[in-house]
Amino acid sequence: MRTPFILALLAIGAASCSSAPKQKGAAVAKTAEANAVTATSSYDVDSLLVAADSLVGKTVSLRGYVTHTCKHSGKRCFLVGESKTASIRVEAKEGIGGFNRELVGSQIAVKGTLRERRLPQSEIAQQEADVNKKKAEENGSAESCHAELSNIAKMQKWMKEHGKDYYAIYYVDGNEYEVLD
Repeated sequence: MRTPFILALLAIGAASCSSAPKQKGAAVAKTAEANAVTATSSYDVDSLLVAADSLVGKTVSLRGYVTHTCKHSGKRCFLVGESKTASIRVEAKEGIGGFNRELVGSQIAVKGTLRERRLPQSEIAQQEADVNKKKAEENGSAESCHAELSNIAKMQKWMKEHGKDYYAIYYVDGNEYEVLD
């Protein structure tokens, strides 16, 4: 009678010993994986744009300062980094109902998927031709035409520097955000 009882206790003890390390090991592995993802995919605006071509389609965590939110729908906002030289658009998806106007000036962290829209060289050339035509017809102000031509020149310079036949416009489909201020 004692033997089955002792065997049952040993079986329970062996089962609890063998399952505990697996659970602990799995938890440690998940924590290490989460830390690795956080460490490799958390960016400010400037560093994200430097690495953007290799991150398209991947989940990233992005932090920056809100410069604008769309006042009608709130479905997008624009973020800049510390240098305030570059910005990126964030589209409100899934868990984000929208971005309210009170966020302007705040630093936020957004988690979402990095996307890319490619503007082909032919489309940029057409834009340049349209602006030059508008300038020649004097339908646009000189300031407006100059600003548009300056942007086109920047796009062309970027394409040349990166050996691309398109200009990449990066944006984030945001799934969640938090205010950091």
